[in-house]
Amino acid sequence: MTPDGGATPQEPLEARPSSRRVVWTALRVLGSVVALVTVYYLLPLDRLSTSVAVTVLLLGLIGFVALIAVQVRSILRSRHPGLRAAEALATSIPFFLLLFAAAYVTMAAQSPDSFGRHLSHTQGLYFTVTVFSTVGFGDITPKTDTAQLVVTVQMLTDLIVFGLALKVIVGAVRRSRERRNTGANTRAGTDGGG
Repeated sequence: MTPDGGATPQEPLEARPSSRRVVWTALRVLGSVVALVTVYYLLPLDRLSTSVAVTVLLLGLIGFVALIAVQVRSILRSRHPGLRAAEALATSIPFFLLLFAAAYVTMAAQSPDSFGRHLSHTQGLYFTVTVFSTVGFGDITPKTDTAQLVVTVQMLTDLIVFGLALKVIVGAVRRSRERRNTGANTRAGTDGGG
């Protein structure tokens, strides 16, 4: 610190988040993920029609984009953008995966030949994660054109999530830090220039 309270160029302007803040963030993430998974397991997905499931999936993806936009804005305003970005990713990815898992469970219930067998909630989530992680064990495979199309959409959106969403969130952290550095340097220059 300079005598007038401004930051020196060697000091990081983003103060390290306190342990308490990190724990609180982790608890919020855990609570959000538990709530999402609980809702997923409680939904009667086997009673929805395929068209309703696809509509919900599309609306959910629009909601996912809106969620990312809100989170980017929050990162830009955050005092701890790195921590806020980690929270954003830790809540957005499960939401994204559960959307596709719900669609697969519904499709398998309405059209058993979609995946060659009925999918439970757990099997739908497992299949979604294998597609997302590009592991693809082959024990569950899409059999119909509709199922293959939805899985293809997931694979393409996976690439978007990996690439674009991560780039946007990391970019928001960088912009927030740069803005803080510029603001602190301007204040330090103003305070020390008189």
